[in-house]
Amino acid sequence: MSNAAWHARIACGNEVGAGFLVSAHRVVTCAHVVRSSGTSAVTVTFPNSRGLGPVPAVVAVHGGWSGDAADPGDLVVLELDREVPLHPAEFAPPGAELGEPAPTLVAYGFPKGYDEGMLARYQAVPGALVLDEWRQLEAATAHGQALAPGFSGAAVALADGRVVGMVSTVAGSRDGRVGRMLPTQVMARYWPELGALVPTPDHGPHAVRRLYGLVRRAVAEGADCDPDRLYVDAVGPFGPPLPEGGFASLGAAAGYVQWEVPEGEAVTRFADRLQEVLDAPPVRPAVAASWSPILVELDHSGAGADQVTVEVSAYRDGQRRPVGSHRLPRGAVRTYVQERIDEAFTQLAPDADELITFVLPREWLNEPVAHWECGVHDSTPLGCAYPLVVVDRSRHRSGRLRHQLAKRWQKLDAFPGGRLHRVDCGTAERPPSLRKRLRDDDADLAGFAFPPATARPHFEVGLNTPVPVLLWPRTGCTDTAHHGPCSGSAFLDELAGSVTGVPPAELPRHVMALRETADADDDPDRHWAKDVQLLWDDPRCFPEPAASLHSPVA
Repeated sequence: MSNAAWHARIACGNEVGAGFLVSAHRVVTCAHVVRSSGTSAVTVTFPNSRGLGPVPAVVAVHGGWSGDAADPGDLVVLELDREVPLHPAEFAPPGAELGEPAPTLVAYGFPKGYDEGMLARYQAVPGALVLDEWRQLEAATAHGQALAPGFSGAAVALADGRVVGMVSTVAGSRDGRVGRMLPTQVMARYWPELGALVPTPDHGPHAVRRLYGLVRRAVAEGADCDPDRLYVDAVGPFGPPLPEGGFASLGAAAGYVQWEVPEGEAVTRFADRLQEVLDAPPVRPAVAASWSPILVELDHSGAGADQVTVEVSAYRDGQRRPVGSHRLPRGAVRTYVQERIDEAFTQLAPDADELITFVLPREWLNEPVAHWECGVHDSTPLGCAYPLVVVDRSRHRSGRLRHQLAKRWQKLDAFPGGRLHRVDCGTAERPPSLRKRLRDDDADLAGFAFPPATARPHFEVGLNTPVPVLLWPRTGCTDTAHHGPCSGSAFLDELAGSVTGVPPAELPRHVMALRETADADDDPDRHWAKDVQLLWDDPRCFPEPAASLHSPVA
């Protein structure tokens, strides 16, 4: 390994691991190495360039690893707080780790007692990837340094120093003679920009660099690009079909064209079509681009009925920046979320319009998150301090609904405002009829006179139909089998008068004002808006869907 300056040692809390420099200000490592980054500082050092000293870093890209050794996406990209004058790692083409005879692969890690680093020699096992994620590694000799805690995140390189993957886990052997790595093509799934650094024989380097330059431009400009349509245009009618579920992001589509489509001109055609979209005169800027979401994801944990998985992140410049992820008893969730939301504000631009967004399982959509206090020393309800909305978790992850909702929001940008579609108590309307009404009317706002559990089939119609905004009273009528006036009907009367004519893109701010008015009322418990819940769902606010809330060598 002729040039070792790009090898990095990563320290985060009690964890020590390895990493490698991929640009003047970015280092790649395993997500589990910096799992404590929400509460502990991340420090990067370069043992072969000691004059640089420690360099603080933050997580800029997270692959979505959820905490267990068998979970996918164990990758993060760290952003250094200053550029370093070192030549970054160079990459070999995909598959270069295999051969006959098998090439010797070298990993540079930092086992306990060796802050300066140690080298381990391994070979890749040919054949299929384990769970389409990992390439198995086996020690090249029975002697020498084995993979051990401190090697996670180390570059796996050929003898000439070109990188073919990253050490992720030790598996199947207590002595560290067997391990796993993420090959570069798998790493690129979780960070598509890596594709611009890895040579692919089927596609010229200039075409690949141009492609990812256009993807970065599209993200920076918040361009409305349909990755599925771009892919179909690029591969043509006889190319590989669109993957099931489509693409979650433009970067994912670009990476798929680079890695999975052998036809040499596909990358060029994808880039050409993307450039046409970017250079086309804008019709109208998307209002959604003004929001900077702080995303709070809650989900059931498989560890027990009382356990909840929580992930908090912030969006800036079209990129999701993880803040913290933890598995907690349900009673501890509120305090954890309050602390992480406060921390998430440090990731937003100074002039950002924050939008607190709770992504909740369907059965938790009625949780009183707008009433949670801002913090231990601030009893202001979150929904009175900031624009706050909820989003249905399954809808947030549905490629079909995200696509349909994005199209609906485009229409709303051009023709803002709309009428409230009421779903009253005592309605004789069957769920299929409601679904047809909402679709035929291109409904943008639906108001329910009752909480979700009161008439679940009707409520699920609203969630499974691409209606961008749903509103309902968290408390109130709990039995729809009646006729005549009730608190739910009165709620809808007040709601219709309040939201009619308000651009849907402004509803988070408008509902915050309603909550403040109710909270300041002489009798807040009687105010019609005291428990209004707002499901507001604009996929354009989230350029990439959040990674799943899902050990490895430390």
